[in-house]
Amino acid sequence: MTSKQVTGSEKPKPPAAGMGRPKGSVNKTTALLKDAIIKAAELVGEDGSGKGKLTGYLTFLAKGEPKAFSVLLGKVLPIQVAGDPDNPLHHVHKIERSIVRPSNPDS
Repeated sequence: MTSKQVTGSEKPKPPAAGMGRPKGSVNKTTALLKDAIIKAAELVGEDGSGKGKLTGYLTFLAKGEPKAFSVLLGKVLPIQVAGDPDNPLHHVHKIERSIVRPSNPDS
């Protein structure tokens, strides 16, 4: 039986059924939502009339809603901490040992 033949109540499936989106491709809904959010922020801006566009709105958000702004900042900080190839980050591991002696109850 070929994929085009139908038996009983089965419906034919398209050739790419179950394959999903290619790896790394963006969901169209997600991309549209991101674009709409950015456009809305640009329209509002810092003063409600678009002053400063997206940067203005983020300034307004940072001042008026610091918790919400902190969430956004947390989303972008890992990208920024990647380091500069000309000035790489250096890690220092320090191990300290302490000698702890029990106190002498006789003294």
